[in-house]
Formats: sequence, C-alpha cells, structure tokens
Amino acid sequence: MGGKGDCKSSNRSSSRMLSMEEALKIVIKIAQRLQPVRVPIHESLNKILAEDIRAPDPLPPYRASIKDGYAVVASDGPGEYPVITESRAGNDGVGVTVTHGTVAYVTTGGPIPDGADAVVQVEDTEEVKDASGESKRVRILVQARQGLDIRPVGCDIERDSIVLRSGEQIGTSEIGLLATVGVMMVKVYPSPTIAVLSTGDELVEPTTGYLSRGQIRDSNRAMLMAAAAQQHCKVLDLGIAHDDEQHLERVVENAISAGVDILLTSGGVSMGDRDYVKPLLEKRGTVYFNRVLMKPGKPITFAEIIVKSIEEKAAKKILVFGLPGNPVSCLVCFYLFAVPAICHLSGWANPDLLRLVHARLAQPIKTDPVRPEFHRAIIRWKADDGSGNPGFVAESTGHQMSSRLLSMKSANALLVLPATGGVLSAGTSVVAIVISDISSFPVTSSSLSLGPNPVTGSNKAHVQTVAKSQDVEVRVAILTVSDTVATGAGPDRSGPRAVSVVNSLSERLGGAKVVATAVVPDEVGKIKDVLQRWSDIDKVDLILTLGGTGFTPRDVTPEATKSVIEKETPGLLYVMLQESLKVTPFAMLSRSAAGIRGSTLIINMPGNPNAVAECMEALMPALKHAMKQIKGDKREKHPRHIPHAQAETTDTWERSYKLASESSEPQCACSH
Repeated sequence: MGGKGDCKSSNRSSSRMLSMEEALKIVIKIAQRLQPVRVPIHESLNKILAEDIRAPDPLPPYRASIKDGYAVVASDGPGEYPVITESRAGNDGVGVTVTHGTVAYVTTGGPIPDGADAVVQVEDTEEVKDASGESKRVRILVQARQGLDIRPVGCDIERDSIVLRSGEQIGTSEIGLLATVGVMMVKVYPSPTIAVLSTGDELVEPTTGYLSRGQIRDSNRAMLMAAAAQQHCKVLDLGIAHDDEQHLERVVENAISAGVDILLTSGGVSMGDRDYVKPLLEKRGTVYFNRVLMKPGKPITFAEIIVKSIEEKAAKKILVFGLPGNPVSCLVCFYLFAVPAICHLSGWANPDLLRLVHARLAQPIKTDPVRPEFHRAIIRWKADDGSGNPGFVAESTGHQMSSRLLSMKSANALLVLPATGGVLSAGTSVVAIVISDISSFPVTSSSLSLGPNPVTGSNKAHVQTVAKSQDVEVRVAILTVSDTVATGAGPDRSGPRAVSVVNSLSERLGGAKVVATAVVPDEVGKIKDVLQRWSDIDKVDLILTLGGTGFTPRDVTPEATKSVIEKETPGLLYVMLQESLKVTPFAMLSRSAAGIRGSTLIINMPGNPNAVAECMEALMPALKHAMKQIKGDKREKHPRHIPHAQAETTDTWERSYKLASESSEPQCACSH
C-alpha cells in the first residue's frame, strides 16, 4: 500500500518551538498544488482556473442596438422619415439597407441594418400615422451623432481575447462568461479531499444522551468537518479513535488507503502517556514541527506522509495536521495553518497571505507575557472607528480560555496581539485575521451594508458602508479597482491614501467626508454595479475610482464609468492630465473618464497613491463650485472668464495656481 517516509522526523524544526510565521512557511513549502482536472462548468464553481480562456468569436458578433428606437443615418438630422424595415433581437439583420432619408425600427439587442450609423431612442421620436391609423413614418426630434447607442462588433469581448486567466477563481459571473464563449468543460485545480478524525477515550458521539463520569461529547469532529466543507472540500468522517496505538494506526492507514490529501486529527498531540498521534506520525512519515509559540494552539503537529504506488512510479503526498484537543485551539489552528494549505492545494496563487485587516479595539485587552495571542473577536465596519476615519472596530468575544467554545461564537476575526504582558487600551489599532465571510457581519445603525468583503479571498466586492449623516455637505465614496486587492493577493494602498486626502481637503470642499469604501476586481459589471448603487440609491455626491485606467487588457474602469454617466466632464480630466504630466510622461497613457450621473460626480483617478493626492489638489480650485452646481444651487455662478492677455496680472488666479502648486508633493517619475 505504501512505504514509510525516508525521514522519521525533521529534528531541526520539530525539536524547538517555532513562531507562527515560521510554522506557516513550512506548511506552504511542503504543500503542493494538486494536478488540474477538466470538469463541466456547473462543477467548476469556486474552483481556480488552470488555463486561460479565450473568446472564439467577438461579442456582440454584429453591431447591436443599445436601446429600442430607430436606426438612422446621423447626418440626416431631425425630420420625418419612412420606416422601411424592422430589426429585432434574434433577427439576422440582413436584407434592407438604410439609406439617406430612411430609418429602420430596432429593438434592444437587435442588429443594426447596413447603412445606419446611429440609433435614436423611442423617447426622442414621434409616430406619424396615416389615414388608416397605421404608423409607417416617424418624426425624429433630435440630432444624433455617429455611433450613438450602437454596440460595435466586439465592444464587449474581442475575438481571441483572454476573458478569464489561469489562477482566477470561478464565481457565478465567471460561469456566465464561460457559457458566453461556448466553453462547457474547463480545466481547474480540484479541491482537496480531507479526512477528519477525533481521538480520545473520553469522547462519545454527540448523539449520546446520558454522559457517564469522565465522558464528553465529540464537538471537534463535527466542527472541523463543517469548516472543511466551508472551504469547498470533499470531507470523509473517520469517527473517533480510542487511545490505543494499534487502533489509531489502523484508522490512519484506512484514511491513507482512501486517497485523502489532508488528514485532520484532534487530540493526542500533547505530552500525555497516551498521546499516540505524534509517535505514529514520526513512525509513518516526516514530522516538521510539533510546538508553536502561540496562544491558543501551542501543541500542534504538522507532518507529511508519502504514499508510493505498487509500481513505484508515482507518489502521493498527504499532509497531516495533528490539532489540539481543546475546541478553540483546534479551530484556531485550522484557520491559521490548514486553510492556507487547502488554498495552496486548490491552486491559489498566494495562499500564504492570511486575510488581514486593521481594526481598533472597542475595549482594553490584556496581552500574554510569553506567547503572541490570537484573540477571538467580532469586527464591525463603522463610519468612524474612533480616529475620525471609517474603519473596522473589534469587540472581544469575552473570556478566551481555549476550552471555551463560546469564545468562538460569532467570531469573524482573530486579533493578533503581541506578547507584552501589558494592556492594550481601547482605540489601539491591531492586525486582525479574518476567519469568516464578513458579508454577514453585524453593522452599526449608522451604516448600511451593501455587499460582501473580498478579504475572504473571493473575487467579490469589499464591504461597502454608507454612513447617513446630515452634517456632511459633500459625501464621498472611494472605489478601488484591482484584481490583486480584490483576491486578497496584495494590500490596498490607494484606498486608505485617498481617504486621507479627502479628509485633509474636507474644509476646502465645504465639509467633505468619506462615507463609503469598496474594492472590486477589474470587471465592468462589478464596477458598474457599485457606481450605480452609490449614485442612484445612496445618493453620494462624489465618487472617486482608483486604478484600472491604463492600457492593459484588464484596465476597464473608463469603460464601466462611461456606461453609467449621463454627462461627461472632460475639463476635469484635462486638469488632472496637466498635473500628472509634470511628474511623468507616462501620464499621457491615462484613459480616465469623468462625468455626472444624477446628482453624483464620478471621477477616475490613477491607481498610484501619490498620484491621487496630486490630482485631487489640482481639482480643488473648482471642485467645491462644481459640487454645488450639480446640486442645483442657482446662486453658484461661473467665475468671470478672463482673457489670456489679462490673466498674468490677475491676483485671484495667481493665488489659486500658487496654492495648488505648493500643496502638491513632488513625486518620482514612476509614481504613476
């Protein structure tokens, strides 16, 4: 069935107590990605792609109408025209050609007839009926421009373009994309198979009604099976193994024979005379560590078992986590070590990056003098985290004894507390490791949760919270557009900097405050969804998007923005470009968009944190005035235009320019 490991133990690692960081590095180094498999797309949900997906044809494959209306020759202009044909969604659009002096009725998604170069929406037309009451002519009421309300061939997806990349997680929209390009079988990294075993003579099944003296119901097994299933793994239940060396060995061999990728045991890894898990793993494979300097969870064992086939041509690696028996220690160790290993086996690019956020303590917490502590807590997003800025606030779950499973109840984060032996005061900022999907975390009454948070590792939007405040004149929302940040592969450096910039300019903007933040991947649909919600539902005054405005194939922020704005504001982009060109010639590569939707101004900013500050400072002389005009303040008049010949002697504009120049931080040429 298989041979023993060549080395019974790794003395260098297992003989001393490692830090949590050292132990995690060992786990990731030993773990290896599973071999990719090809599955139907309905089985690929939540899996990681193992290949690039290209579009075999463009989308749309023909020129398509964006609205119900009339396909026209734009140069004809307003007037009365005969309707010579109809083109509806599902038709091939081949046949009659629209010429000067004629129009064709088109429906949303319908092919644009040859000869037509614009669509006039129905709302901008009037039917002209003849004596019989039939409508065969139409009156066009507006002047159309070429390309109006027409989706060109391939405007959504170009032929042979990469629509999904290897390493991306497949969600519901990704499955829709696969179907769109006709891919029904896809190559993915499979999720590992995990076997779960509890050990101990004191354990009985949870169904046991009466407990004898010395017995406890087994909670760890059910808990670990649920946690593994939450990671989209196939789970095998190995039951309870007694404190008998031979019995334990038979159960473990059965798990190995079943072809599992990860074996999770709980209990039997401490220093008792019947703690047989460690000796068995040393006998059967390689033990890399068995103690970690952390609280809770010090007695955790990590081992590797190599199983060779009869032909000795292939070998299978099984990762074994000997988790502590105390329920809290067991689950904390699962989150800190097993979850990154699962992610690595499942194809994640950066599984060793724990999902970290910063949070401020809601109450004082005493730290351990010897071991760093992973303190169970509930984190909530608040418009004011106590520092005057929006952020996470952490509330302890109470008494933290490792046997007290109630301390894990509702916990969505582990606070990383240093071993100082002192007391961290309320308001102290600490690192928090997110251990659950915080899309369902409790929110304060002063905020509205609009979506899930991608620090969970999925390609979804960050938590977005919109504060309802009557005291704020200008309500600002900041959207970071980044695949890297949205997948948890890197930190968001631009978002926090933008919040700081807005706060510093608050008074000059007439009382501005950031009331919403979000992160989305570089996907048009997800960007549009956030922009529309913030504009139409939450009625924020100013939206700043960060990133996604360059030349790379994934830079689609301008396209998403242009699809939602109703009026363009090119002057703002011109000023930003001028300012950025002072720093780097690469600024000319920006494709930023800006415009107005309803009463909301939307501006695409660069993704570089320093560039955000420069561009905002450049806009300051007119931004407050612009915001008041958007709100319909008729008292806000345009400043009197001054001829260029007189501009050099005008103190007002000299002061404005001097202020903007002195406030802007000089940056290196690569800052954009």
